[in-house]
Amino acid sequence: MLRPMTRHLLLLLWLLPCLAAVAATPAARPVDIAPEHPAPSPGLRLLGTIALPHQRVDGQLLSGLSALAWDEDEGLLYAVSDRGALFHLRPEFKGGELVRARAVAAWPLLDPQGRPLTQGMTDAEGLVLRGGHNGRRGDSELVISFEHQPRIWRYDNHGRYRGSLRLPPVLRLKGNYQNANAMLEAVTHHPRLGYLTAPERPLRRLPQDRITLFALDGRRWLLPRAPHEGSAVVALEALPDGSLLVLERSFASLLHPIVITLSRVWPTPDCRAERHHPCRHQPLFELSSAQGWLLDNFEGLTRYRGNRFFMVSDDNGFVLQQTLLSQFALPKLDIPPPK
Repeated sequence: MLRPMTRHLLLLLWLLPCLAAVAATPAARPVDIAPEHPAPSPGLRLLGTIALPHQRVDGQLLSGLSALAWDEDEGLLYAVSDRGALFHLRPEFKGGELVRARAVAAWPLLDPQGRPLTQGMTDAEGLVLRGGHNGRRGDSELVISFEHQPRIWRYDNHGRYRGSLRLPPVLRLKGNYQNANAMLEAVTHHPRLGYLTAPERPLRRLPQDRITLFALDGRRWLLPRAPHEGSAVVALEALPDGSLLVLERSFASLLHPIVITLSRVWPTPDCRAERHHPCRHQPLFELSSAQGWLLDNFEGLTRYRGNRFFMVSDDNGFVLQQTLLSQFALPKLDIPPPK
C-alpha cells in the first residue's frame, strides 16, 4: 500500500493512460499492458490481463487488492485487500489465456473475537495458502501479513481467525520500520525454512541497499535490491525447489518511471545476513512505464500451475487507477510440480 502523497503522484502519472483505456473499452475488459511492445525477455510470456471493475461483492468493495493465492483443490483464486476483505475469484481462460475472472464470494477478515477488523488493523498485504494442493477440499488455511500493526495471522477461507504466528523481536516493534506503510508487505512458506516474510522497505538499522528476508525463528538473509529509486518489496513466492521469487515495485516521483521487477533468489546458509553476502540472484523480467508498459500498482503474486503465475495491482481506491489481474508464464523456469 502506498502513502497518501505517493498515491496522488501515481494518480497524476496514470491519469492519461487510464482515461484512454476507460474511453476505449467498457468495464470488466481485457487490457493490453504492452500495446506496442514485445515481451521484455525470452523468459516471459504474457497470457492475458483483465481489468476488474469496482463492485460490491457480498457487501465488500472489490478494490485495493494487495495479495493473491491460488487454491488448486477449490479451484479458487483468493485475494485480500487493504480494507481487510477476502475475495474468492474464479478465473476463466480461452486458449490458455486469461479472459475473465468472476468474484463469486467475499468476507470481511475477522479478529480473534469474531468481529470485522477495525481501522488501523485492516491493511492486509501478504498472503500464502496452506493445504490448497493436497487433493482435499475444506482444509485450506490462509496466512496473511499486515501493515500498520505488524503481524501475521492465520485464517480459514471464509475470513475467520485461526491464530497468529510469532514474529522475531525485531519485527514486532513498530519503531524499527521506516513507517506504518512499510511493514510486513509479503509472506510465503518455504519448503525447508518455513514461513518467510519481508518488510516493504528495509528496517531503519539494517542495510538500505539490500532486502532483508526474515524467518520466524530470527534467521535473516540478504537479497539484492532492484537498482531503481524507490524500490520496494511487494510479494514473495517460494518455489518447491527452494528458490524464491521476489516481486518489487519501484516508484520515486513523477520524474521517474514505474518499474515492476521479478527476480529469483536462493536463500542458503552462505548468504545469511551475518555473512554480509547477498544470495544468488537471477533477474527474470523488468517492466517499465518509460518503455510504454501500461502499468499499475502491481503488488500481488501467486503461482498458478507449472510455470504460470497470476499478478494483481492495487488500485489504492482511486477510480482512475485499475485493478489489473494478469497471467504470465516463465517458460525457462524449471519448476517441479507441487507436492
